[in-house]
Amino acid sequence: MNIVLGITGSIAAYKACTLIRALVKRGHEVQVVITPAGKEFITPITLSALTSKPVISDFFAQRDGTWHSHVSLGLWADVMIVAPATASTIGKMACGIADNMLITTYLSMKAPVYVAPAMDLDMWAHPATQQNLHVLRQRGVRIIEPAAGELASHLVGKGRMEEPETIADIVCREMEGSKPLHGRTILITAGPTYEKIDPVRFIGNYSSGKMGIALAEACALQGARVELVLGPVARDVTNVGIHTTHVESAHQMYEAATALFPTADAAILCAAVADFTPDNVAPQKLKREGDGLVLHLKPTEDIARSLGEMKRTDQRLVGFALETFDEREHARHKLESKHLDFIVLNSLQDEGAGFQTDTNKVTIISAQGETPYPLKSKTEVAQDIINHLIAIL
Repeated sequence: MNIVLGITGSIAAYKACTLIRALVKRGHEVQVVITPAGKEFITPITLSALTSKPVISDFFAQRDGTWHSHVSLGLWADVMIVAPATASTIGKMACGIADNMLITTYLSMKAPVYVAPAMDLDMWAHPATQQNLHVLRQRGVRIIEPAAGELASHLVGKGRMEEPETIADIVCREMEGSKPLHGRTILITAGPTYEKIDPVRFIGNYSSGKMGIALAEACALQGARVELVLGPVARDVTNVGIHTTHVESAHQMYEAATALFPTADAAILCAAVADFTPDNVAPQKLKREGDGLVLHLKPTEDIARSLGEMKRTDQRLVGFALETFDEREHARHKLESKHLDFIVLNSLQDEGAGFQTDTNKVTIISAQGETPYPLKSKTEVAQDIINHLIAIL
């Protein structure tokens, strides 16, 4: 999700750091909009470091005519959270007093808005504050009620901003409940496999796992629980919606995939799995002797065929085909022989497609026809594939 986080002038502003970390850890992008008073409590440098985005506070960024568009923020965001929200900001939101960037962003917001108040107990209980909150609720704003406890005044009562992790849980749970893959489990295989020759050598391929990881992240952003079976790659996967099973060999990937598939709603087989593996693995490092090395290879288990035979009528199965010649003929044969619902074809003949690139060019092939796509980033390609999967689930 794209999240606008509004921060106001409250001592609870320091909690925004924990809230940002909780949201980013869940795989969301966070753009901070802070009031001038909020900068008295926490610095934009800290917030920018946590979000990896410049903090927005003023309408005009510099004296060169550039400015921040609150309208663009309202269109970009999937949700807006104001935390902490002071009594002053709540009053301005209720009355439409657009005297700072945060309020103008709120008034331009097309997405749901959550407000987490933070103030002293008397301010919270005051009829003016309660009336303003009532107005916001009537307009559809979700109020995350403050907790009771010791306040900045050292008085004890209701007014403490709810804990950041709780705010993140509430917002993500409610927002993801409306996502098309909410409640679905998607199995994804990604990366290469390494087939051991001896303790230090292996047969492998050039797969970086980028396409499969992009698919996993796209599924998680659409609300799915993702079971990612990942071969040896350099990149870490940190999205909490993705559970990763690390494997090395084709046999290990086969065992993990066949074990996880029965509880999945769909599987996307994106991994570059070795078709052959050494018949025997030398227990010690092989020395360079004689005229060369002869390896006897045996076929690995066919994961796609096995899952296709296991597939129930309520499950969907998606395959990948990376080809170098007769691409469509090979892809269609694989589609039919392995009982796939659709297959994603990419060719090493297309510049910018294939292993280790940040882009890909694919054609989605099913029994209903073919849908070609232009060269795109793998993140965009992943979304095209997931949109196709959502349509048939």
